[in-house]
Amino acid sequence: MAAAAARRRAAALLLSSAVRHQSSQSTSLQQGLVAKTSLTSPPWPEVKLPDPVEEAKYHAEVVQKVNEMIATGQYGRLFAVVHFASKQWKITSEDLIMMDNVLEAECGDRIRMEKVLLVGADDFTLIGRPLLGKDLVRVEATVIEKTESWPKINMRFWKRHNYQRKKIITNPQTVLRINTIEIFPCLS
Repeated sequence: MAAAAARRRAAALLLSSAVRHQSSQSTSLQQGLVAKTSLTSPPWPEVKLPDPVEEAKYHAEVVQKVNEMIATGQYGRLFAVVHFASKQWKITSEDLIMMDNVLEAECGDRIRMEKVLLVGADDFTLIGRPLLGKDLVRVEATVIEKTESWPKINMRFWKRHNYQRKKIITNPQTVLRINTIEIFPCLS
């Protein structure tokens, strides 16, 4: 029994000296002891951010190229996303828009849509945060027609109660034609 206790003490002493020897070694060996598992590093690739100087240079080149395209008029057909009558509309020139509300303008009046969210062409897109400036984009439309929707019938009926109510609903509508979408070369 005493011999077994002496062996245990000797083994514990040897183990503690081995632990002290291992902790005194460099940290690079300790990192090598950690097993590579799915939890030691995230599953997505590490993102390397671009150099700010190179990014600013690339940004200036893109802005210059877009300004040249706008100045020479080589951008093709423009489209725009405008906020009008509590809705967003994707429009191009010569489009027709039918709105379900009354517009204060009369038939034949030209109106300007000032809340332009986005303008794009074949090779570039200008996105506002939240709107593009009034000096950068100009969208004009003409009021074509003011009319009413088809009649919708709202019928209420309770059987065996002699209760019938019929309501005919028509909503005012306004039709607009988009005349022009113009863009001016003043990007910064």
